[in-house]
Amino acid sequence: MSTTSFSRLGTANTYDTARSNLLERQTALSNLQEQLTSGKRVNTASDDPTAAAQAERAMTRISRIQTDQRALDAQRDSITQAEGTLGDVASAMQRFRELVVNAGSGVNTSADRTTIAGELQGLRDEIFALANRKDTNGQPLFGALASALTPFVGPLAAAPDYTFNGLPGQLASSEVSIPFALDGDSAFMHQPARDAVFNVSVSNIPTNRTLTTDNVVITNQATVAATATASAATLPAPGVPYPVYTIGITAVDTITVPGTTTLTYSIAETPSVTLPAPGAVTISYPSNSPGPITGIPGLSFSITGTPAVGDTLTIGERPSVFSVLDDAIKNIKGATNNNAATQAVSQALNNLDIGMSRMAAVRGQAGDLLNRADRITDNQSKRSIQLEGARSRAEDLDMVKGVSDFQNQQTGYQAALQSYAQVQKLSLFNYIS
Repeated sequence: MSTTSFSRLGTANTYDTARSNLLERQTALSNLQEQLTSGKRVNTASDDPTAAAQAERAMTRISRIQTDQRALDAQRDSITQAEGTLGDVASAMQRFRELVVNAGSGVNTSADRTTIAGELQGLRDEIFALANRKDTNGQPLFGALASALTPFVGPLAAAPDYTFNGLPGQLASSEVSIPFALDGDSAFMHQPARDAVFNVSVSNIPTNRTLTTDNVVITNQATVAATATASAATLPAPGVPYPVYTIGITAVDTITVPGTTTLTYSIAETPSVTLPAPGAVTISYPSNSPGPITGIPGLSFSITGTPAVGDTLTIGERPSVFSVLDDAIKNIKGATNNNAATQAVSQALNNLDIGMSRMAAVRGQAGDLLNRADRITDNQSKRSIQLEGARSRAEDLDMVKGVSDFQNQQTGYQAALQSYAQVQKLSLFNYIS
């Protein structure tokens, strides 16, 4: 005998179940709508903790790249301005050189050379101001590792006449940055062992006789034993003034050996830093060739022309480009005859060319830094794209899938509402009525 079982569902229970389902569908539909409007699958960490952490890490790295890029842009602007300033200096130096060449013309009078010296002085002031130029943040463009707001100071009464008021050297680039400043010491200051920039002045020679000097050459940089006539010593360390040497011609013999000049001269050193002090030196050379002047520790140069007893030559280190410019102006303006002007022009051109080559080398370094900045920017841009992709994969919504899910959820919600409305009509009281 079978037993029939009956179960009874209360109307309130049906309503509660339907209402609970409707609320769940409404919540899901609301979440999908929020994702569609924001474009993100993860709006809060609770949506997907792992994806939220990945997105946060990517955004932190992107923010760091943006910060580094802003700093790099400022550095690039400073180096660009420094490179442009060196271009301005090169133009002024080239004009200075042209005027120096013009000053050596034999048709110039003393008044003409004075006029040229006046224009040279204006160019010298311009070059000195450019060397101390600052960037848009008020920092010197040629501050090297560190310097005062005015890196170059001078002219000073004591030697050296110009100094670099800072720490020489060039800051190194990093993976994401370049230096803010260039090494002004390397661009505008000279070192005896590196540059051999010296000025040799000759006492006033009458118009009917010539005596000029050729370029100074560093002959010895190692300590050797001193002799009775000359002391050979190491060149002074960078930053230590080189002594000034005065060479006085004491004897000239062109008769004993025909075609040969035998020259005797004394060497005085101020201040005296090598022992024993250089004494008398005698050299012989073909009369129609330059005479090599030796006996000065670490240096040699040659004289061309006809030396005579009583002639005096003075040689001193020129510690900076500005020293060279000042010497050229003073010697050209003070030249009493064409021989003196020729000597001044010869010295100035040699030293100017050395200084301009130093500036060109530093300007080339600036170009390398700008190229590096471009490469850093390109690499940072690629990293940003990669990190943005990682962030997008972690938290962004697939819009096609999102729209499809929203439509499905909306259809289900509408069906639930309709079924709920139908269920409400299935009560006993509705049936009786």
